[in-house]
Amino acid sequence: MFSRIFLRLALVLVILGYGALVIYAYLPLEEIPINELATEEDFFIKVSGHDIRYRQHLTQEDHSPNLILIHGFGNNLHSWRSITPLLSENYNIFALDLPGFGLSEKPTDYDYSNANQAKTIGKFADALNLNSFIVGGHSLGGAIGLHVAMNNEKTKGLILFNPGIINTGVPEFARYINLIFPFSRVSAKQFANREFREEFLKRSYHNPSIVNEQVMDEIMIGSKTEGYLEGTSSMLGKFYDANEAELMDQVSTPTLIVFGIEDRNKSMAEALQLKEGFKNSKLQLIKDAGHYVHEEAPVIVSESIIREMTFLTERG
Repeated sequence: MFSRIFLRLALVLVILGYGALVIYAYLPLEEIPINELATEEDFFIKVSGHDIRYRQHLTQEDHSPNLILIHGFGNNLHSWRSITPLLSENYNIFALDLPGFGLSEKPTDYDYSNANQAKTIGKFADALNLNSFIVGGHSLGGAIGLHVAMNNEKTKGLILFNPGIINTGVPEFARYINLIFPFSRVSAKQFANREFREEFLKRSYHNPSIVNEQVMDEIMIGSKTEGYLEGTSSMLGKFYDANEAELMDQVSTPTLIVFGIEDRNKSMAEALQLKEGFKNSKLQLIKDAGHYVHEEAPVIVSESIIREMTFLTERG
């Protein structure tokens, strides 16, 4: 008798808890039109019918190589703020917000797989009339960059910043739980929580003091935009089995791997595996830098990219 009552009580609590979760998931968030969040530095361009935000830093020299920079998951083009001034004397830089992030459009009917995001990068380059380019990607952006280098003939070089190719850093359960209603919306709302995002982000830095109020303001900008909750829920609610690690040996493009060795989720063994996997590659190990190697060591990283310009622009 007691066990039956206990089971019924437990069932009622589960139902109530689930109901509360659904209510939380569908509580609206304040949304702000993108044009009210954009600055004078921001450009927008239509790619496959969707608005993409980007910033450009152009050299004054003719024939400078073009460099497209792709941020990681949950981030945006602000992630490149420290390195772009250092590279802009040698490269024409185009840093963009991927669809679903930052101030770019967040469509619900978009294919957010890495392979399709890579196609969007190619179309972005075409829209800018770039005849050739180097593609650089951090974390998730590195996995997308792999697909760009493998499939886009205009790609001359590839730069990987602690890429999410062998180890994405996403717990396996998280890839599946968001397929269950309403967890994708719950996750989207969590990423719209400033305190949660700050704590989550700081764990990725060797020097967490870099994550100051200004950085958080820029990180959170995407979650304020129109369509954030619906678009991000759509993105998180799909399962993409990429297996980029199996594709490394198919990339012949000159590849520079820039690896912060203090990354808590990525080991030295992973750095060496990347070097081995990309046959035409060079590995630059960066001390006193974690997952956001380009933010924690911008001078050393930019010097390496400038030093390897010839390697990155002479596709063999």
